[in-house]
Amino acid sequence: MIRIQATYLLLFLTVLSSCTGSKQITRFLVVPDTQTYLESHPEVMENQFDWIAKQRRKIDFVIHLGDVTQDNREVEWYVARKNFEKLKVPYSIALGNHDMGSKPGMFADTRESTLGNKYFPVPQTDSSFCFEKGKMDNRYHLLKTGKTEWLILSLAFGPSDKVLRWANKVVSENQDKKVILSTHAYLYLDSTRMGNGDWWRPQSYGIGKDTIDTVNDGEQIWQKLVSKHANIVAVFSGHVLKSGTGLLVSQGEKGNSVVQILTNFQRGVDNSIRGGNGYLRIVEIDTRKSLIDVKTFSTWEKKYHTGKPHNYSVDLNSGIVKQ
Repeated sequence: MIRIQATYLLLFLTVLSSCTGSKQITRFLVVPDTQTYLESHPEVMENQFDWIAKQRRKIDFVIHLGDVTQDNREVEWYVARKNFEKLKVPYSIALGNHDMGSKPGMFADTRESTLGNKYFPVPQTDSSFCFEKGKMDNRYHLLKTGKTEWLILSLAFGPSDKVLRWANKVVSENQDKKVILSTHAYLYLDSTRMGNGDWWRPQSYGIGKDTIDTVNDGEQIWQKLVSKHANIVAVFSGHVLKSGTGLLVSQGEKGNSVVQILTNFQRGVDNSIRGGNGYLRIVEIDTRKSLIDVKTFSTWEKKYHTGKPHNYSVDLNSGIVKQ
């Protein structure tokens, strides 16, 4: 068993190393909901972030899909911060429903996000990249790999119409950049965009009762934002239980293919163990070949997930998926 695991790890490191020198490939790590690590298996989160830190020279950016915490408690944010500090690689966080609320354990009864902003303060130099000055809730990051410029946009759970108007403006003003969107709730367990009748919609939480500004689910985010821009390449989301995985390739209004991916391994997802077993997505985007390659890797077990829904490539020109 040890020999087999070592072989998997060697193979993984070889794959990473073989691509490192290629300027056309950008490598993202997508980290889904870590909430049940902090609740029950902190050692798995620590292991996962230690592993990411060791691979940092081979990683361009880390995308966290939200629900960093289980109950939005100060001790959870403290531990999360300690883990993120190890990375030494740029990252984004899309706040989830478990990361906001009027008090611990209220799960998005309001958009209160004081603790998240306390432990992940926005640098003064990046304040203009935020919907609300100095707040992490809705913001973007800039990244350059080789000759390719990226804009990584993270939107909090159930973004409002005001936030989507801001996001549209940001994407429109950066048409020279390829855009990656992350938001906590977007794709559903049947590989459709979250909409009417689906479980766990933002509208079913307290923030959905806000009559001042509309709360948006996945289908609404697609209609109001994603479908309108030729430079949006992919959308990543978590939140959803049961299968915890989904893939949808859709054509935007400009004729571009947009890859939309659901990733979740927490407790409550089918066959989940140890709060998620350290699984994350390795997403490599080859801008020259217009290909997105997705693999799923457990940092705890040091091996790939073998299921077809967890390993595939997408041709951005044709929208064809190969598994």
